[in-house]
Amino acid sequence: MHALGRGGVGGRIAYYRGVMRPKLTQERLAAAANVSLGTIRKIERGERGVSESTLEAIAEALGIDPTRLCADREPAQTRVHEALPALSAVIASYDLPEDGPVRPAHELRAAVSEAARWRLGAQYTLIARRLPDLLAELARAYRVAPAEQRAELAGLLVRAYRSADAVAYKFGAHDLSARLIELMRWAVPEADDPLLSAAVAYVRTETFFAARAHAVGQRALELALDATPATTVAEIASRGALHMRAAVVAGRARDASAAATHLDEARTLADRVLEDIYCGTAFGPESVRIHEVSVAVSLGGDHVGRALDAASEWKPPHDLPAERRSGFYIELGRAQLWSGLADDAFESLKVARRITPQHTREHPWVREDAATLRRLKRADSESLSNFAEWCAAT
Repeated sequence: MHALGRGGVGGRIAYYRGVMRPKLTQERLAAAANVSLGTIRKIERGERGVSESTLEAIAEALGIDPTRLCADREPAQTRVHEALPALSAVIASYDLPEDGPVRPAHELRAAVSEAARWRLGAQYTLIARRLPDLLAELARAYRVAPAEQRAELAGLLVRAYRSADAVAYKFGAHDLSARLIELMRWAVPEADDPLLSAAVAYVRTETFFAARAHAVGQRALELALDATPATTVAEIASRGALHMRAAVVAGRARDASAAATHLDEARTLADRVLEDIYCGTAFGPESVRIHEVSVAVSLGGDHVGRALDAASEWKPPHDLPAERRSGFYIELGRAQLWSGLADDAFESLKVARRITPQHTREHPWVREDAATLRRLKRADSESLSNFAEWCAAT
């Protein structure tokens, strides 16, 4: 029996260490988490509790979100929501940061890169807990930096704001998300980086999604495309990512022609690069395929069959960012539900949950679809009811 089945935080740690990462011994986990070997052994045996800081250190060493280890503790969304006021407070004082320490530039770069990895991995609890202090530190650094260092620090602020925005947007704090996006737009001219400007335009689309202002969103992305060249690999990827985003916006606007045009452009550009993370956004042939499914579901109607056809031949590889992979299965689940494939839809939602529990739980489509599945299959398995209750489906 897997350690996960034994329950408790220690059992889950043993499971992820021994089954998901079999080469990670207790000794190596202890060293990576900066925790004594005796402590790791006692936790896994259930002989001692785990403090919040120790839990986060162990989860970070395992490369997972702490929520995967603490199912019998306070719900993950509660911890994230409780952390949002601190995030709001620090961005309210972005130009008047409190005095405090500032790490060297190389340490700040490393911290911002780590936050970006948490975002791509949908590790929202870590972001919510750690980003307020990092944003305050970056604001202090920017305020006192000499002129020749301000461009780099502005770029770090933009990237850190983006990671914070991932939490705000995914957890429904759309006003906070809009404020973070405005701060990105404030800082990016100081960074003097056209590719970073393209990334901000990509993220800004969230504001238009939330307001259902799809036509305006399309215009904003077209302006960003006009300003983004396609000569270097990074430029090609940035331009391709904007086309992917524009295709989804066009799909939400039910503009099939524009969606097809943007997808065609994205495919052409993706063929010129390898799948990778460019300026904080995954782009390449696999990402475009995921967006093909997303666009088909957004268009609805006769287009839904295309999503099923695309998914029948291909599944996202494990080296894609976790958030993007779970999004694929959420979109696929909706297409399957609309096509009368209720059992398949539930399986897709469960796969999404295994990949990124927090992203899946907070996704509004998951709640809608789980509620529909429960109504369709009232007398069916207890697991469906449990899933619906887990994601607060009504």
